Amino acid sequence: MHTIEPYYNWRNLYIASEDPKSPFFGYENSEVYFTDQIYNYLIHPQWDNFGSETLYLKVLYSDYNLGFAIIEFLGEWNDLLSNDIMTLKRDMIELMIGEGINKFIFICEQVFNFHSDLDSVDYYEEWQDELEEGWIAVVNTREHVLAEMEKFGIDQYLVMGGKLNDISWRTKHPKMLFGQIDGLVLKRLGW
Repeated sequence: MHTIEPYYNWRNLYIASEDPKSPFFGYENSEVYFTDQIYNYLIHPQWDNFGSETLYLKVLYSDYNLGFAIIEFLGEWNDLLSNDIMTLKRDMIELMIGEGINKFIFICEQVFNFHSDLDSVDYYEEWQDELEEGWIAVVNTREHVLAEMEKFGIDQYLVMGGKLNDISWRTKHPKMLFGQIDGLVLKRLGW
């Protein structure tokens, strides 16, 4: 786990810790010390801690004019035991919505497990209601994670699966990626 780094080829375009509108403004990552872990596994120090014990993230890009953010995740998304969605929504997403972000692209290749319960689904519904013309797209999710999300009906609030599960996102400029995903989402939603 300690060798899995967040994607860094867009750092010349955007760094969340240097963005005054970002929830991670001023956040400092160690360049050499491994300070965070998921269970007994140390993780690369460039991942950002938003308050979960098992899920870390990196805001790879935000565009306030177009109103979108691209966020990469690592770990286990656990709404059952640690209510990760509540922590994510309250401590991070609400701040981003306040700055005009209403379209979220979640890169979930490194989300290894997902656990939910019926109570946590309310946070997804609340989040979707707050987005008005926005959306939440989940990209490149592992099949068993997708199945677990669908089992609890979270796919009602997040756009996922299908062509969104086969996106070569690393080869694109973030605005091109947004355009591609926006087109897929709008087609899926019938807007």
